[in-house]
This record gives sequence, C-alpha cells and structure tokens, in this order.
Amino acid sequence: MEKNVQNILVVSESTSYIITSIAQQLKDLGYHAMKVNSDADEINKVKESLSAVLVYVDEVVLENIQTLVYLKDRAIEEDVPIYLIGDSDQIAVVENTIPKDIIGQKFLRPVNVKEIVSVLDNYIKKEGKHNKKKILVVDDSGAMLRNVKGWLEDKYQVILANSAAMAIKYLAMNQPDLILLDYEMPVCDGKQTLEMIRSEMEFSNVPVIFLTSKSDKESVMNVMSLKPEGYLLKTMESAQIIQSIDDFFEKRKGSIK
Repeated sequence: MEKNVQNILVVSESTSYIITSIAQQLKDLGYHAMKVNSDADEINKVKESLSAVLVYVDEVVLENIQTLVYLKDRAIEEDVPIYLIGDSDQIAVVENTIPKDIIGQKFLRPVNVKEIVSVLDNYIKKEGKHNKKKILVVDDSGAMLRNVKGWLEDKYQVILANSAAMAIKYLAMNQPDLILLDYEMPVCDGKQTLEMIRSEMEFSNVPVIFLTSKSDKESVMNVMSLKPEGYLLKTMESAQIIQSIDDFFEKRKGSIK
C-alpha cells in the first residue's frame, strides 16, 4: 500500500448495497476502504495506519463487546474518530462502550450514502491526523496521558503509550514527529527508553522532549548526553507546555527552510 493512500476501516457483518456503495465512492475519491467483519481478531490483522473507522451497527456488532472495546482502544491509540451507522437505540448501546468524544458522527438509518462519504472526506481533508504533526506521549500514568492528549489534540495527532515497550513497538511501525517522554517509569525508565530509541537506526533521529516531575540537577544532567530536544516539567502550566511544543515545531520548520 502506498504511504499517501489513506485507509478507512469499514466494520460490517454484511456486504450490503450501502456498504458496497460507500466503499466504492471512497475508492473513487482515492481512499482505501477496508471492509472487515465485526471480529476483533480479524480487525487486529489490519496493520495499516487508519484515518477513520466506520461501523455499521447491527445485532451481531452489539453482541461483540470485545470488538467494540478493541475498536475504542485502537481509535484512541491511532487518534482517529469512529463513525456509526445504525438505529438510535443501537447507537445508544454502542455509546456505553465507546466514549462520545471519539465518535465522529452518528448516521441514523435510513442513511444517505453521499452524505456519509462527504462527511468522511471533509473530515480527513480538513481535520484528519495526516494534516497534523504526530506526537507520541510515553508515560505510565493514565491520568497524565489523558491530560496531555486533552492539551494537544486540537493542534496535533497524539498517540499514547503507557510503557517503553509499547512505545518501541509503535516506533517499529510508525514515525512520529516528536516523542514526549516521562522520566520515572517502572521496568524501563525514561533514560533507558531514550537509550533504546537512540540505538535503533530506523528511529534514532526522532526528536525527544522529556516531560517529567524530575527537576533535580542530577536527573537532568543524567540524560543530557543523549541529546534530548528539551526538558519540560509536569508542574508547568499546561499553556506553557503547549507553547514550548509549538515553539519546538516553529524552530524546526525554520531550520528545514
């Protein structure tokens, strides 16, 4: 698959006229619509980076709670919205598993295929993650990950990793524009994580900024030899953290010119 082709995952048990028409119209617009059944194992086989997820909700989908949980986790991990087609009662059930803030839009049956395709196309062209810089946030605190995502997601595509292992796994398949790295993490701390990143040729040049509570001089000096692009403290105001990241990308843009 060419890197510039944007992938839309279409989850549906049936290959109905509606699903076939949506897939064809997306293809005509240059997208790759990947139709899969509502089975978590089958969806897991899709390794391509996603731009959006479209779920045709029926009774089979509603019975596969594991699939809905997997779709929720993958949408959060890849920072993409989930669009739903279904009846109001069915969609209400889905919303018990998938948070409303990652649901892009709900289309109630009977649906207008052209409207669905237009909404997806407009989102990807205007707000899609491929239009945003990609930031991988690595922190063992779920609360901190959610906070950082909330601060940055309007401007940036934010991918979350709660361990060094999860971060390295992501880096093996993807290339972010920046990594925000915590210092204090169990098993493998921030310094060890950065050492692993710098030792791998494929992603050794990905810029890293520490975002940590460790403010003592010894901790800071301990990582300077690894040449991180910055060192931010979690005690800073969120506006300062956002501004520091904005400034980093502005300076980087200037250096590329």
